[in-house]
Amino acid sequence: MKGRILLIEDDPGLSEVVGMLLEREGYGFERAGTVKAGLERVKTAELDLVVTDLRLPDGTGLDAIRASRARHPELPIIMITSYSSMESAIAALRAGAVDYIIKPFDNDEFLHAVERALKERRMARENALLRRNLRNTYEARPLVGDSPGMRRVAELVRKVAASDANVLITGESGTGKELVALAIHFSSSRADKPFVPLDCGATPREALEQELLGTIAAGGGATLFLDDISEVPPALQLQLLRMLEEKALRPLRFRFVAATRRDLAALIERGQFRKDLYYRLSVISIPLPALRERGDDILALARHFAEHYARKLGKRIEGFDAEFSAFLRNYPWPGNVRELENLMERAVILAESELLTGRDLAEVAPALPMVRAAAPLPGGARPLAIEEYIREVIERFQDSHSETELARMLGIGRKALWMRRRQWGLKRARRDVSR
Repeated sequence: MKGRILLIEDDPGLSEVVGMLLEREGYGFERAGTVKAGLERVKTAELDLVVTDLRLPDGTGLDAIRASRARHPELPIIMITSYSSMESAIAALRAGAVDYIIKPFDNDEFLHAVERALKERRMARENALLRRNLRNTYEARPLVGDSPGMRRVAELVRKVAASDANVLITGESGTGKELVALAIHFSSSRADKPFVPLDCGATPREALEQELLGTIAAGGGATLFLDDISEVPPALQLQLLRMLEEKALRPLRFRFVAATRRDLAALIERGQFRKDLYYRLSVISIPLPALRERGDDILALARHFAEHYARKLGKRIEGFDAEFSAFLRNYPWPGNVRELENLMERAVILAESELLTGRDLAEVAPALPMVRAAAPLPGGARPLAIEEYIREVIERFQDSHSETELARMLGIGRKALWMRRRQWGLKRARRDVSR
């Protein structure tokens, strides 16, 4: 069924015609002959649309609109009226109707109005769901950390949220630029309005231009987040500059937050990015520190991700042993927070106890030997040398993992793995092929 529609109409002939038309098109149909009966159905039935005549035995369609909107503000209503009642049609729109139809009307006109109203309802529901999902994402992944760099980020977010100033967020890939944009949005007066992310690097130029212009035209108090702003082509850079200049001259109902992982100053020198656009975008600049520069934030983030994925999977993770913690502190994290989150998710999925240990790292951390060999352990304990570690992993996992899996786990090639196993005389257990 394409949707359930209530018709409030006291003319049996018109009701029968409309009912047949809607059912033929795949809609569910209900009928009420009075305002009172119609409002009872609105109260008790699962409806997607109400169509009401203006003149009814116990009141008017305006009464039905006001009462329905008071109970279900999101329920769309279409008014049926006549040429002689245009003032009532305008009053219906002011009362909350989404459309009106003038009698006599043809079937196509009526069906188009119904389809349009239902489409707008679906879009409103999808937008509401998207906003809830975005808020859930933001609340599940807050800005964690107490390092000087992150304290500065939090301070800037707090200050800039109260304004409509354009913001430019800079930082390496994976540092959390979209999360900072979400923090700005949800800390501002626009929190109940759309947050519209556009990936300028991954969106084709024509689609990017259409999305950009469409969002700005719609306004609606949205926050427009332009990720990878450095990838916007020159012609579109000029259009974007003009939009920003227009916004500076008169209030427009949207806000720009942009982000980049590239050095815009270098791009400006090479003529690949407009200097005037840069100045317009970066009224407030928020630089994000790389994870390797954040000290104890690494362990705080790791604990946050471990708790998050443990709850999601119904597991219990109490913490990390000294070797696991040393790895977290000393690994350079080229993929930043995104890489740490991925590693912690894998660790929780594969964990067989409530404590994540150094042994768990063999299954979750690629290119681990270099890290383990360099990671100082508390109390002066000696970390394993690279070759010792490789041998330990081979001995432990060679009977349960394939050659390809072992090589990937160790961050070495299959030939290098084969040569070491031969050198150390390590043989895989013979499998019973008769089973």
